[in-house]
Amino acid sequence: MRFKLRHRAAALTATLALPLAGLVALAAPAPAATTATAATATYAKTQDWGSGFEGKWTVKNTGTTSISSWTVEWDFPSGTKVTSAWDATVTNSGDHWTAKNLGWNGTLAPGASVSFGFNGSGSGSPAGCKLNGGSCDGTSVPGDAAPSAPGTPTASDITDTSVKLSWSAATDDKGIKNYDVLRDGAKVATVTGTSYSDTGLTKGTDYSYTVQARDTADQTGPASGAVKVRTTGTTDPGTPGSKVNLGYFTEWGVYGRNYHVKNLVTSGSASKITHINYAFGNVKNGQCTVDDTFAAYEKAYTADQSVSGTADTWDQPLRGNFNQLRQLKAKYPKIKILYSFGGWTYSGGFGQAAQNAAAFAKSCKSVVEDPRWADVFDGIDIDWEYPNACGLTCDTSGPAALKTLTQALRAEFGKDYLITAAITADGSSGGKLDAADYGGAAQYLDWYNVMTYDYFGAWATTGPTAPHSPLTSYSGIPTAGFNSADAIAKLKAKGVPAGKLLLGIGFYGRGWTGVTQSAPGGTATGAAPGTYEAGIEDYKVLKNSCPVTGTIAGTAYAHCGTQWWSYDTPSTIAGKMTWAKNQGLGGAFFWEFSGDTSNGELVTAISNGLK
Repeated sequence: MRFKLRHRAAALTATLALPLAGLVALAAPAPAATTATAATATYAKTQDWGSGFEGKWTVKNTGTTSISSWTVEWDFPSGTKVTSAWDATVTNSGDHWTAKNLGWNGTLAPGASVSFGFNGSGSGSPAGCKLNGGSCDGTSVPGDAAPSAPGTPTASDITDTSVKLSWSAATDDKGIKNYDVLRDGAKVATVTGTSYSDTGLTKGTDYSYTVQARDTADQTGPASGAVKVRTTGTTDPGTPGSKVNLGYFTEWGVYGRNYHVKNLVTSGSASKITHINYAFGNVKNGQCTVDDTFAAYEKAYTADQSVSGTADTWDQPLRGNFNQLRQLKAKYPKIKILYSFGGWTYSGGFGQAAQNAAAFAKSCKSVVEDPRWADVFDGIDIDWEYPNACGLTCDTSGPAALKTLTQALRAEFGKDYLITAAITADGSSGGKLDAADYGGAAQYLDWYNVMTYDYFGAWATTGPTAPHSPLTSYSGIPTAGFNSADAIAKLKAKGVPAGKLLLGIGFYGRGWTGVTQSAPGGTATGAAPGTYEAGIEDYKVLKNSCPVTGTIAGTAYAHCGTQWWSYDTPSTIAGKMTWAKNQGLGGAFFWEFSGDTSNGELVTAISNGLK
């Protein structure tokens, strides 16, 4: 029961006139036999607006073996220069320019090509092109390739504060100079051997390590696979961890809502939560995929917008939300981040995914463990709305599909990853909780996020008015079983351990207009106006625009003018957290951060209530 509409801003780009005669080969390709390692580099001026231009280089592997890295060099006449670039690291020495591949686009299979672009000023054209030190026309063999990736490190001698790492050597045509050891994406040491002992760690804490090799020409190769390490011991008493306090961070919130990862810091919320679900990855053709690549890993942040206080550069391999989350974890190392896939809008792909669950799980792991952000995510969350039932679309994959999917995910990800699922809270007889094997699937999951909200709302245009997140039933409730207590009881009866259930809290309200009755059960004429969608509004707005006038079934409601709203407050959240602890639940989660006040009063209420 997630928001039914998602609001994202479209990025508008001005298109300039493109000259038709923009493609320039710096040397006419000579008819030569294909060698084992051969490649070409060609240049095109793709846009020209008088005072500047956009250029693009394309590197193509014309040989019969893979190329592990590439470096393109050229000269510009005086007065012409690169002002910004993308998909390559571009530097210069006077009028001589050098572009090197990034960590993710250096390997080219035979016949494959890759392009990088730049904006420039001046009117000159490049000359003297070299590719990996050889000719750009493919007549000479590119040499001095970057080193290969070292082997994935193995961890040993793990203590409360240290770990020893060992890895197999990388290879290089000119020899290996040294290795960079990266902890959670940040370099912590440079060593000449193939082992390193990292010290000064925090007990009971998860870390991720990778290694990169550097050759005698100072070329850095791709990173190794990641090894996850948890130091021994337990976290200090009083720190978050005894109960889960998880919040959803929405990918599209960086647009109209103007809500960014740094807001978790400035609001004080980051110090009070234990986990974040990043929402949402898409499910297409039965596979996990990144949804909005710009928001996820391309958007540049200035120093004042950034968690670390450091501005993104045009040539860094990872930007956007993922890089900001990486910085957040560096600042608050106890926070665990899960990549959530699906949601109301993207759940239609899960049925196809269940038909080949192993392939689905493998695709999800490749996204979560992408080398560019492998250190960011600690697990995966599946938000399927709803298995063998109807949400935005109706699923008919059968009652066993959820168990099949979760079993495949656990087999693929292993025991060291968090695997969770957001599920329906329909506690009615024969309802959505009875449509799938939630008890059987639980054995493969760390917990369920039980969506105990959105029970009632203005999709019932004329009412009756009812709280969208009742903790318990009450006299006159429109639908029996539509409350948190009944949903939790049903899940327990199906064999789900109480410790694997998180109670859901909405950081928003749902409301009607045309209402004259203050108490629940009144009639209405339609949905109340909302900032982003009719019938729904953030708590941070409602607490002032329509203050609470009463409580029922453990939650609050408000009647102001002709509008009637229901929403949770710090006081009702405190009551719900007491109930959750008495039920032995694993904690709570909420949808979603941007609905809270600028000082995080709802997050604080959950944190205080779970202690």
